[in-house]
Amino acid sequence: MDTVFVQAPGSVSNLGSGFDVLGFALNEPFDELELRSTLQPGVRIINEHEYDLPDNPEKNVSGVVLLEALRRSGYSGGLELTVRKRIKPGSGIGSSAASAAGAAVAAGVLLGNIFSKPELLDLAMEGEFLASGARHADNVAPCIYGGVTLIRSMEPPDIIPLPPADLFVTIVHPQIEIQTAYARSIMPQEVPLKHAIRQWGNLGALVAGFYRNDPALIGRSMEDRVAEPYRKALIPGFDAIGAASRAAGALGGGISGSGPSLFQFSTTFATATAVAKAMNRIYTELGIAHHTYVTAINREGVRVLPLAQTRKS
Repeated sequence: MDTVFVQAPGSVSNLGSGFDVLGFALNEPFDELELRSTLQPGVRIINEHEYDLPDNPEKNVSGVVLLEALRRSGYSGGLELTVRKRIKPGSGIGSSAASAAGAAVAAGVLLGNIFSKPELLDLAMEGEFLASGARHADNVAPCIYGGVTLIRSMEPPDIIPLPPADLFVTIVHPQIEIQTAYARSIMPQEVPLKHAIRQWGNLGALVAGFYRNDPALIGRSMEDRVAEPYRKALIPGFDAIGAASRAAGALGGGISGSGPSLFQFSTTFATATAVAKAMNRIYTELGIAHHTYVTAINREGVRVLPLAQTRKS
């Protein structure tokens, strides 16, 4: 095999009470990556999208993953990657994670399936480090493992896949930018014990909700006492979106990653669509450009497609 084509999904991290330890992959949106082996050593990046991302592999999220994959594999040739990015950088739905995880999985397949899932995760975190300065896994883990993932530990990495519930997801992406570093900087370094206790209870119940496929328990367990109280001020219409979504039948939701995207869970596609309409109404009234997705939890993660399906989207 000298060419591999993958779809790398967007993702939602934190899930309210699961700050920095929970995430899930999305069916949509997704990036498309086409990786080819070359006789010329090194990595070449071809960006076929509207975003101003570097084609220097040492400064590109996918590029550093591929360079490290070549180093670890000992492959004497090179790799050429064409990136068709559908996930807007800075959206809060795992744009850099999709680039990193997609490159890792594609390289693993092209080089002969030589990397285990933990090794693919480790490769993908090289890209996340370039993007954010931290080797965090709450977005790349669900991209690699699929579904919903719990990060029990990062030293050493201990990733626990959770059974994804039968839920639909509505996401709204207001066209504003929030820097992850700033979103972290406004959070306190210490949490009052009463808030920590409440957060632990919600996180335990949220994990139990996924194992029991209990939508009601999932919905009431996403309450966040750690990040959301401070970050919601960065997102116009946050409280209005939450209230309108619940009125439309949503189970619950919150900030996707560090924002600005917001997500809500629903039990049916019809409800998820009604939630999208409610979100659209709020941001239209506020005069804020936005984009909505009605999708579901992606149980597979990065998807390797037959070459016959390439370039069709």
